[in-house]
Formats: sequence, C-alpha cells, structure tokens
Amino acid sequence: MKNYKLNYLPKDILAGIIIAAVSIPISMGYAEVSGLPPVYGLYGSVLPILFFAMFTTSPQFIFGVDAAPAAIIGAAAAGLGLQAQSPEAMSFIPMTALFAGCWLLLFFLLKAGKMVDYISTPVMGGFISGIAVTIILMQIPKILGGGSGTGELPELIRTIIEAVHQINGASVLLGVCSLAVIVIARRLAPKFPMVIVVMAAGVLLTCFGHIDQYGVRLLSAVEPGLPKLMCPQFRSVDLSQAAGRGLMVAVVIMAETLLSENNFAFRNGYKIKDNQEILACAVGNIASALVGCCPVNGSISRTSMNDQYGGRTQMVSVTAGIAMILLLLFGTGFIGYLPVPVLTAIVISALMKVVELDLAVRLFRVSRNEFYIFLAAFFAVLLLGTIYGVIIGIILSFIAVVLKATNPPRAFLGVIPGRDGFYDCSKNRHAHEIEHVVIYRFSESLFFANVKTFQEDIENRISDETKMVIVDAGAMTSIDITAADRLEMMCERFAKQGIHFYITEHMSSVNEQMRQLGIGWMIEKGHVRRTITAALHDSGYLEPYTLKGYTVQKNGHIINISAETENTLEEFAWAFGDETVDQIEKRVHQVLDSIHCMPDWEEIAEQGIESSLKYWHGLGAIDEDEFLRRMEIHMDELPDKMADKDHRRIILGLLEKRRHHIREEIGREHPEILEKLQRRREKLEQRLEKQNPEGARRLHQWEQELRQKREESS
Repeated sequence: MKNYKLNYLPKDILAGIIIAAVSIPISMGYAEVSGLPPVYGLYGSVLPILFFAMFTTSPQFIFGVDAAPAAIIGAAAAGLGLQAQSPEAMSFIPMTALFAGCWLLLFFLLKAGKMVDYISTPVMGGFISGIAVTIILMQIPKILGGGSGTGELPELIRTIIEAVHQINGASVLLGVCSLAVIVIARRLAPKFPMVIVVMAAGVLLTCFGHIDQYGVRLLSAVEPGLPKLMCPQFRSVDLSQAAGRGLMVAVVIMAETLLSENNFAFRNGYKIKDNQEILACAVGNIASALVGCCPVNGSISRTSMNDQYGGRTQMVSVTAGIAMILLLLFGTGFIGYLPVPVLTAIVISALMKVVELDLAVRLFRVSRNEFYIFLAAFFAVLLLGTIYGVIIGIILSFIAVVLKATNPPRAFLGVIPGRDGFYDCSKNRHAHEIEHVVIYRFSESLFFANVKTFQEDIENRISDETKMVIVDAGAMTSIDITAADRLEMMCERFAKQGIHFYITEHMSSVNEQMRQLGIGWMIEKGHVRRTITAALHDSGYLEPYTLKGYTVQKNGHIINISAETENTLEEFAWAFGDETVDQIEKRVHQVLDSIHCMPDWEEIAEQGIESSLKYWHGLGAIDEDEFLRRMEIHMDELPDKMADKDHRRIILGLLEKRRHHIREEIGREHPEILEKLQRRREKLEQRLEKQNPEGARRLHQWEQELRQKREESS
C-alpha cells in the first residue's frame, strides 16, 4: 500500500465488506470443527487477518480461519480425548496455533519458501483443485440441512449420505436457488455484488418468512464484544503433543498458502516473495493464539471472491478486519438471522472458480503424463488429506523432473545445402547427414539416469562406414561420475573401432567437471572441441561436405531431392504443419498490406523490398525466391488507387530485381544448387497456374508489358 491509488478504494472497500460477510459462516463453522465455540472463528478474523496484511507481499490474498488446519486440530484434539469446547480443548488448540507460528518462523529463517520452486503447474493445479473440491464436499451436508462435513473423501461421502437420509427440502431449495442466482449473475454481471443481495434476501426471508420454522438452520447467536488477549497456558497443556501437531499444521499452512498465493499471482500477473509469506503466516498464527483461536491459513475461497470483485490491495483485508470489529461490537444480533444454506451457497460459488478444470482439459490434450500427475495430486488431497497431498505432490514433481531428464529431446543432425549450421534430420527433409559422420545432439545434462539412453542412441546409429561421432552438448550443463566413466569407456571403444569421438558446443564449466572427474585426458588428446565445425576440420572434413543422398556429376554435387509435392517453405512447414499453405498465403497478404501503407513509391525504390520486409532475412534463398513469386501472382489484389501500370511495374521490378539478386548470390556462393533452384521454379510455376490461373495470366501479361517498356527505354 506504499503507492496506494485512491481509485482503488471503492472496489477494495466493497470487496472487504463482502469478505467480512462471507467470513462469518466460514470462520464460525471451521472454529466449531476445530473444537472451539463458533464465536472464536470471528475472533480469528480480526487480528490474524490484519497482521497478515501488514507482512504479506501479495496484494490480494486473504488470511483467516480455514478448513485444513481446523480439521487437523479438531482430529488431534479428539484423538487426545479432549471434548469439544471444553476448557482443556480451549487451552490446547490456541497452543497449537502458537507452536505453528513458531515453526513457521523457523521455516522463514531457513528460507523454506524455495520449496514452491520444486512444484510443477500440474501438481499445483491438482493440489488446489483437490482442496477446493474437499471444501465443497464439506459444505454439501449444510445445504441438505445438516452440519458441516469433516475428514477425507470416504468420511465426507458418508456424511453426505447421512444428510440425504434427513434431508430438509426448504434448505435444499434455498441453497440451490441461492447458488444458481450467484452463478448466473457472475456470468451476466461479474462485478455486481450479488453475494450481498443474496445475503440480504436471506435475512429478509428469516425476518418476514420465518424460514427457520421450516427447519432451515440459522447461524448461532453471538455475544457482542471484542476478543480478549490470552496468555498461553503452558502448564495445562501437553507441550510435546502441541508442538508435534503444530509442526504438522505449520507444514500444511506453508504449503497450501504458498501454492495458492503463487497460483493467484501467476494468473493475475504479479510477483510475491515466498519467504516473506511464511513470515506473514507465522505472525498471523501467533496473533490467532493470542486471541484463543485455532491455527489460521490462507483462504482460497475468500481470495477467489476478492479476485471476483476486483480487490486490488490489502486494503481489502484491512476493511474486512474493521468490518468484523464493527460486527462484533454492534451487529452480533444480525448474525442470528443468516440462513446457513444461503451462506453455504456463497462459499461453494467462490470455490467453483478455484477448481482448475480448464487446466485439466488442457493437460489431457497436450500432455497425458502431466494430466495423470494432476489427477494424482488431486486425489491425494481428496483421499489422504492436505499434508499427504503436499508430500505426494512434491514426490510427483521430482518424478516428473527425473522422467524428463531421462528422456530428453535429442536428434541426429545434418546439413542443408545453401544454409549454414546443422539441422535435425527428422524435422528438415532437406537436411542430409555428412557421409561417414554421426552428429548427435543431446539436450540435457548427462547423469546416471540418462547416460544409457545417450550411449544406446549413438551405438545404434553407427555402422561399419562410420568414421566419426560428434556429440553436440550445447544443452549439457553438467555430468556426474557415472556419465564420466561411460564417456571414457565409449571413447576408448570407438578408438579401437577406428572412430573419432568428439564432444562439442558445451559450456567451459563442463570441461572443468571432466578434469575433476578424472577424464581430463579426453581434453588433452583432442576429443573435446569448441564447435562441431572445429571437430569436423580436425578429422579432415571440410566444406563443401559430401552428403548422403548426393549424386556426383561433372558440375559438382547435385541434391538428390525430389521436387516438393506441396506448397511449403521449410520454416513454415516446420512451424505450421497442415496449415502451411494457409500460413504462407497469410504472410504474402501481410506483405501486400504493408506495401499499401507505404507513403512514397520512391521510398520503396530506395529501401528495396528486402529492407522493407525485415522478416525475409530469416528465410533461405530458395524459400525467399518462392515467397517473392507468390507475391507477384497476387499483384491483381492491389487496391484500385495503386493498381495502375506504373505502380505495378515498380513493384514487379523490385520483386524481379530481388529474385535476380538471389540467383546471382546462389551462383556465386553455392553454384551446385542452381539447378535445384531452376527445377523448383518450374514446379512452382505449374502449381501457381493451377491454383490461380487468372492471376497467372495477368502476371504474364504484366511481365510482357514490363519487358516491352524496358526494350523501349533501351
């Protein structure tokens, strides 16, 4: 809020009031789940939320009494034989909040926020979706007329079934109608505060319709007054149990809050400081302990609602905290008129936005492995609980990293005549391997889990004619001792077979690792070269290379490639696949549109087409020749004001000039592929005449006129 803008204030205040209103049923319900009287949920929505707002770096995340910590502490208290709302429970539960805060302070000092860096998007999405669905399932019994559900999926299903047997029709009707109104309003008018309208309607139904007489549950009445500060009861609590449960809760709070905060930060385009967020959680939990409340956590449902209503800063939290103070002082009588089904519908509507269905569908389409990881994280939370979901999520993230590292992108490289560099032979049909040479690109660091793949790829590729193996290690940033031993073994074996072995293109730090791992002799004996070209020269392979698939004639090497059967440029074919032809034509029309916008024809003549259309510089000479010819065939599409003969001659002249320059450049630098260019031009003319016969006829007519004009000028 350092650079707060006043135009944020209206939306922040509105969102803060809505958050405070929604926090009433959520906080009271989860306080009861933890084993405290419901009013303590309201107490936990004052100081903790304000202290969190003071320390957080997230502009929109909301803190408060939430499901996971409440459920863990409630189960722990019950396991210790502490009766809910008893003096013993009311001493033990705040003590776990205090220990949770202390553990979080320790995590802050240890900079544990980096944990989130090791959790992938599928894991994060599955984790968040699992929490959201869990909380939704907890709310369903309240819609049916019962109490809140607890536990994991089996317990929640059992609670829902029990609620169905004692279903209250009025409660279901009220909850479903409220949910439908909120969802429809969110689609039609997403910024309209329909939540407040629905809540007010629920109060009016209680006041004038007396819906409580039909079995609809209302929130419990609350005594007015602010919470009193409490001193921790160290002597009356089993400190080892409190510290142990506090550690479990601290891990859950850290993981759930950081994952959720990063999810919202990524979606809304801002950054947070993970370690600072741990400190904010620690301070919030210590504040909760001081008012006698249970451990508190980042709330996905309330943050989602804040996001929906456009809250921009932590002024939302400040507003919500102040509103809760005013409620506790002057409005506790209002709480007793709020129907539980209405408030439950509000909570469910907020959580529906949190479930990452879009991400699941996207992963199913593009990456089945990541989709299965998403499902595993989702069901881990749903079936085993938050803490096990966190552990399984982290394990899955590491498994995903290992799987990718053990099966990295790799390719065998060749040369495309007329172009510099080395190209993936499987993706470039004009790329040919150099005779007797295997060039292998391995795009990952080399270590024990993938070195066997590395070795098998190379050994399966070599033949009796292979004289040289070159490894393009440009993406290889490190090697381990297993990989070093395997490299040494391969180098010695290839030497016995008369095959030169080289490692190239890698960072200099890899050479240092090789020396440390005891294979520095490979560098000393010349098996390590800086570039692929240097390795080729070292073994006597000089340009122009003899390529597989060439036919040697008197005039040199002729590429033995059949004429293309489709209208494809190499780059477009690689990028767009089946949409290649449409994309080529799209680019041609973009160029024509840019010509339409040129203010001065003399400017075109001065700059030349090649400088006006900068992206041509990335095309190969033969590809550019085809592109230019396509432009010529579309000359009849120029607007009327530019389609007179003089303007057309200027454009055709510039295009032809560029094509002539290409032919001269190829003849000078790569005379061996001039014949290929001529064959390509003949094939192109035939195709273009079939595709656009009228345009081709007009083009030939304009070219004749241009030649006549030149003859007259000469």
